[in-house]
Amino acid sequence: MAPKASAWGKRGRMNGSLQEYWNRAQQHLSSGQITAARVQYEALQARAPDHLRTLLLATQIDWNEGRVRDASRSALVAARAAQGNAEALDDATRALIEVGEEKEATAELQRATRADAKPGPFLWAAAMHLQRLGLHGEALAVLERMRALGFAGPALDFYLGQQLLFNGRPEEAESMLRGVVEQVPAFGTAMLPLVRLRRQTTGDNRLALIEKGLREAARGTRDEAALDFALYHTLEDLGRHDEAWLALARGNDRMRARNPHDAAQQSRYVDHCIASIGPDSPVIPGGQDGPQPIFIVGLPRSGSTVLERMLGNHTHVASAGELTTLGRAFQWATDATDIQSESFLARLRGLEFTEVGERYLEQSRWRARGKPFFIDKQPPNWWLAGLIPAALPKARILNLVREPMDVCFSNFRAFCGDDYAYCYDLASIASTWHDYHRLMGHWHSVSPGAILDVRYDELVREPEVALRAVLDFCGLPWEPDCIDIARNRTPVATLSAAQVRSKLRMRGAEEWAPYASQLEPLRSMLKGRHPLDGAAMP
Repeated sequence: MAPKASAWGKRGRMNGSLQEYWNRAQQHLSSGQITAARVQYEALQARAPDHLRTLLLATQIDWNEGRVRDASRSALVAARAAQGNAEALDDATRALIEVGEEKEATAELQRATRADAKPGPFLWAAAMHLQRLGLHGEALAVLERMRALGFAGPALDFYLGQQLLFNGRPEEAESMLRGVVEQVPAFGTAMLPLVRLRRQTTGDNRLALIEKGLREAARGTRDEAALDFALYHTLEDLGRHDEAWLALARGNDRMRARNPHDAAQQSRYVDHCIASIGPDSPVIPGGQDGPQPIFIVGLPRSGSTVLERMLGNHTHVASAGELTTLGRAFQWATDATDIQSESFLARLRGLEFTEVGERYLEQSRWRARGKPFFIDKQPPNWWLAGLIPAALPKARILNLVREPMDVCFSNFRAFCGDDYAYCYDLASIASTWHDYHRLMGHWHSVSPGAILDVRYDELVREPEVALRAVLDFCGLPWEPDCIDIARNRTPVATLSAAQVRSKLRMRGAEEWAPYASQLEPLRSMLKGRHPLDGAAMP
């Protein structure tokens, strides 16, 4: 996605003629007319070469023309021009994040939000940027500072409640979110985490408020769909499973309309990936020194957070969160904006994989905070898992594997926003599950011994046995306290943010059982055997 900018420039608003060039450029970019957008950029560049919006437009043009490295350089120039202008810094920081300059974006945010900095509109944007970078403690501090300065409103309280939850303060989070939905019942994205925080009962639930919100919510919005998911969770807790299924199906229908998924195209890409990347992928002898990543990959809702909390308890390991850094590093090294495209696969031939590894570590290694290992828990990195050893031979890769019906239904009931389009259709979920297993099986053949499959049910049923195998694979000594996930106090930004702060127990096993008849088509589509399976689906 190309970096975007608002109405602010280096010296305030642009004059009328410059504004027209900017507006036309944005219209051309949104319609894919890159050549026409470049004409407008050249007109801007000739009239105001040092204006921030000229520099930001250069970043957009570079990105849309498939020149990721040039976009990176342009974003860095824009960020330097934005220093001292809080409103402009929002746009520059967004551009830095989009092109993968996460380290510089973090530095800019820390400078702009230090305690002696003047408050202003940038504080809100800064909190959103910090959250996106996985810096949840810093994001919470900025939001709390805003409230102390007198800023108010449901949106602020929602994000404050969300960050309180991520930072291990669930009681305060519940109070904050409850205040939001009582004020605005149609605020579905606040209602959903509220009902997930605790089991809903006959005497203590938000059912009437959810139904009121559904009457008031704008049609076709995320909030409307989120309210359906909140209704589903409430009705399920109350044992009203037939009604719960109707709410869940309706919520997924709404999200599928917003986020269509082309399962056939995805499967074709996996076919092409398997055909074009063989076991002769280059490997760097030795690899880079310094802190090394431990990648945790797999389908969403596979138990990756449980493993991350265990590993994060180890004295040699830091938790870095869910990073997009690996994909950004591959984009930068290949000059490909889409890492799930045939052009990306073509550009892997002859690629200097050392550049990928160096770029990744340059942008992420600071997150280790002095420890020899840091966890990069980004489940979708399964798309790139087999390429990691060529770029980062000292990295460790852990793949979470969960029972097929459990993980697939957990995806269907999750409400993953606009991030995972496949989650809202049972056929797409089944297709993605098969694609994941096929590609991970291929990665095992491409990089034998580089990936350890970790089974979720074994991890929670026999945690010491499973975790010893994980630590041995990572080259880490055994530390018995790692098993106690409740002692891990670092921020965690997942759907299970509240649950993983309690004692370890089996969660989500056969949650689909009350809906077995409705899910029979999914069960049928999942039948078959894959290399990662212990046994075929019956």
